[in-house]
Amino acid sequence: MLTLSNVGKSFGGRVLFENVSLQLNREERAGLVGPNGAGKSTLFSLILGDDIPDDGAITLDKRITLGYLPQEHATAGDETVLDLATSISPEVVELKRTLIQLEAEERTHEPAYHDARLTFEGFNGFHLEPKAKRILNGLAFRQTDYDRPVREMSGGWIMRAHLARLLVMEPDLLMLDEPTNHLDLQSLQWFQSYLRGYPGGILTISHDRSFLNDIVTTVYDIDQGVLHRYRGDYDSFLVEKEARYQQQLAAYQNQQREIVQLQRFIDRFRSKASKASQAQSKIKQLERMERIPMPTKVEQNLKFRFPQPKRGPQRVVTLEHIHQAYGDVTVYQDLNFSAERGERVVLVGPNGAGKATLLKILAEVIPFQSGERTLGNDVTLGYFSQHRTDMLDTSKTVLQTITGSRHRVSEQEARTLLGCFLFRGDDVHKSVSVLSGGEKSRLALVQFLLDPPNLLLMDEPTTHLDMASIDALITALKQYEGALIFISHDVHFIRAISERVVHIEAGELTPYAGGYDYYIEKSGATSAEAQLTQAQPEMQAGVVKAAATGSVRKTKEQKRQEALERQQRSKQKKDLESKVGDAEERILKLETRREELMKLLEDPSSYGGNRGSAIDWNRELLDIEDKLPSLNAKWEKFAEKLADLVDA
Repeated sequence: MLTLSNVGKSFGGRVLFENVSLQLNREERAGLVGPNGAGKSTLFSLILGDDIPDDGAITLDKRITLGYLPQEHATAGDETVLDLATSISPEVVELKRTLIQLEAEERTHEPAYHDARLTFEGFNGFHLEPKAKRILNGLAFRQTDYDRPVREMSGGWIMRAHLARLLVMEPDLLMLDEPTNHLDLQSLQWFQSYLRGYPGGILTISHDRSFLNDIVTTVYDIDQGVLHRYRGDYDSFLVEKEARYQQQLAAYQNQQREIVQLQRFIDRFRSKASKASQAQSKIKQLERMERIPMPTKVEQNLKFRFPQPKRGPQRVVTLEHIHQAYGDVTVYQDLNFSAERGERVVLVGPNGAGKATLLKILAEVIPFQSGERTLGNDVTLGYFSQHRTDMLDTSKTVLQTITGSRHRVSEQEARTLLGCFLFRGDDVHKSVSVLSGGEKSRLALVQFLLDPPNLLLMDEPTTHLDMASIDALITALKQYEGALIFISHDVHFIRAISERVVHIEAGELTPYAGGYDYYIEKSGATSAEAQLTQAQPEMQAGVVKAAATGSVRKTKEQKRQEALERQQRSKQKKDLESKVGDAEERILKLETRREELMKLLEDPSSYGGNRGSAIDWNRELLDIEDKLPSLNAKWEKFAEKLADLVDA
């Protein structure tokens, strides 16, 4: 479907990547990863034809359709949300406009109308609107949003509308650049479920580990200008990448020892007549040797100790009998909530349930109609929201913003910290006024962490951060000794940070005295996806499902049976995961040994000693070639069973 052959690209004398080769097959799900600036988005632009490679060739099958979701800045016009979601091609848009116009003019009897209708049916046009409504509902649009002009919506909702258009379109190859940035947790779980059944191929750039683990079966990693392919999800990729690094390091070290030994022989015997010919042979051997470069490893751990806030009281904030409404819509009635020193609380629940409203009430950003909000003595509060860029002085540079903070840090410390949040090299000398929205957000986060309050409220703090930066933020927040209340759609981040979960729905708060996995277990859901979606009404053909509204209660016997089924599925899943892992490990060992044997057999110097060694190597190689097909077949069998179990 998509083939890249020896593709290279440079900018301003800097080589982004070279000799990149990739083959993406139909229905393959692939993730493209790498550090910020590695060239992931550039590779996307080459595939899309928006740029041309310096070297190599990019080939797309002639008949495939391609859909692309950019990371930011999707267009928004006067069309409605539903019109945008159904605008799968210019031809369909024009046909729909023609039909509407002819119907308005009562010209449905004319041949032009029948021709347009027939062509529209050929595009499956009359099924587009119901399909679009189902997808828009899954992405948390309300029915009242369908007829709203897209330009009236925020940037995040505009991106969701464009995502809906792509899912309605169903291109053969779906290219997604950071698709989870604008989705809340519930919409993200729906989106992941939808993609698992997507009929085409997927190539995605994402910094969301949980999303990649759920979706992809192949990972392409751009590492120091070279593209490497790894089979499996993101966690498997991390394990395999570490193994690859250790193999490369061992090969480099072995070659360096060989070079030292050869050089010692040359230095010792080159002046002796009896050994001169041997020394000359060693010199030629050194000259012919293809040098293995020393592998480098990007350090992911943050070596910086963040300052700690002033110790607060045991009870940092309390809400009592809060009533909050927007016009006729009541969000909270008699709301009670409290948080204590050192707690890490995540707010979860359906879109529109009131998570952001609760955070704003706690931050005293919005007023409430009645009730009482009480901060503990000596509590300092910080609110990290979508308006956080107001914290920045646009007359300063990035570096000046950090070195000039109340907690003085050296330039080297500031550069180290900024580097973890994607400001590297000359980027630190940029004026704040020219930074993008994402860059300003990241800089505000760094500044915030340098002078933290003892009650920290954060709304989607991982947006615009890559994986290394998210790890840096996790490290910082694990050091943080104050109270933290946050909203996030990043499951990896939630799992790493949260110690208490509060589920919000229909104005009701349900606390869980444990982390995210504890919440999933105790809430009675069979998976994170089920818990996040089970209470959301789904509109299908205009009918609200009774089970989704909670009107159907389960009996004790039903719950017991479901628990037994969950236990059985969990046991089967663990058994299959073990078998898949064992097969992968054996395949990796055999493939590694096969490469070693092939190098030995291709090296003329291997035949200078005992000829029996070469015979043994050949036999071992043939044995490996016999074993690998059956092992790969076993792996595919177990992997398919595991995939079926997960999708069930």
